[in-house]
Amino acid sequence: MKRFFRLCLSLGALLLIGTLSACASQPSSTAHQRTTVTFWHGTSGASQQTLNQMIKDFNNSQSTYKVVGSSQGDFANVQQKITAAAKSHTLPTMAQTTYTNVPNYVRGGFVTPIDPYLSKQTLGKIDPSFQSATRYQGKTYALPFSKSIRVLYYNRDLLKKTNTKVPQTWSDVAKAGNRAKAQGLTGMAFDQSLSSELDSLAQATGTPLYQHHPKLTSPEITGATHVLYDMLQAKTATTAGTDGFGNVTFFKGKTLFYSGSSAALSIMQASTPKGLHWGTAPQPSYQGKHRPAIAGNDLVLFRSASKAQRKGAAAFMQFLLAKKQTLKWAKATGYLPLTTTALKSQNYQEYLKQHPLAKAAAQSLPDGFLDPTLVGYTQYQADVNQMLDQLSSGQTTPEKGLAKLQQQAKTDVSNQ
Repeated sequence: MKRFFRLCLSLGALLLIGTLSACASQPSSTAHQRTTVTFWHGTSGASQQTLNQMIKDFNNSQSTYKVVGSSQGDFANVQQKITAAAKSHTLPTMAQTTYTNVPNYVRGGFVTPIDPYLSKQTLGKIDPSFQSATRYQGKTYALPFSKSIRVLYYNRDLLKKTNTKVPQTWSDVAKAGNRAKAQGLTGMAFDQSLSSELDSLAQATGTPLYQHHPKLTSPEITGATHVLYDMLQAKTATTAGTDGFGNVTFFKGKTLFYSGSSAALSIMQASTPKGLHWGTAPQPSYQGKHRPAIAGNDLVLFRSASKAQRKGAAAFMQFLLAKKQTLKWAKATGYLPLTTTALKSQNYQEYLKQHPLAKAAAQSLPDGFLDPTLVGYTQYQADVNQMLDQLSSGQTTPEKGLAKLQQQAKTDVSNQ
């Protein structure tokens, strides 16, 4: 009996030692559990495929964080989802949005600064052309990501047919439009919204369209608005209307120019009709100045995210700013590289030589501008677009439309 008891003790001890050894040899599940970073964005198509690959590359580059990207269809849907999720307390870790939304997010208390999680050295790599979009009230809330600039697309064959040179000024565009009209053609195709063009024209006069106290009835902005209005009235220019973007009209082969975003480059290259040949150039100057509008989307970090998730989001942001990644994004999408190092790199310069259609955007960047971060920007922009829609349809004139907009601006931004 004693021998049996000793045998049981020995077997029990061996089993205990074996169990402890097994536990010691296997890492705990929590030790290697990644922190999940949820990321809402508005990219689709080929751009989404590129972004998905970049997310995969980031996840494979380290074992601490896992970014889970989720396309919300388009940028407008992203904004709607963010607003709804803020109310229901179901926000992701980070999202793609425009920096002009930051004041509303700060007021709502659901966005948090990026500064504590990204070093000054990292943020300092961002090209100065994009820097003003990053900060609000002295803190960094937005990280540039998908950035574009307005450029001019032109039909090479029609320019040759009408004996027209690539326009250097908006006056050149108007004159070319008159010649084109005489031959049954249209000079310029605009997007449904003319706001970027008016923004650029007003900026060139030194009287910005977007500011705390806009001077909308000034001779400068009135004259800038007439540049667009007069071409539309003369039927030498047209807007996209329900098509949304002017490249649809441009690709019908009866329009000399299209004023659009450089972000459309990859889409246009993929959908160019057979036999149509086009090129790109910097946006025309006005009153001796080139002031193309910089647009696009940024990345923001939400306060509801845990500290670990915030660190993960910051690590992903830093990954996207790396020269290799920002160049990959730019080449695949038509957006601009985000850092000065990448923009000036031999790699990117060689790319521009091999892809001359992308040159106009890169050449335009030093002259580009960003609208200020204003409380009330979204509503003011909506009122600007409404006024421009009425101009396009002939329901109002620049003088009447701007006078009404001036009153609306007092509520939208002037009193903020």
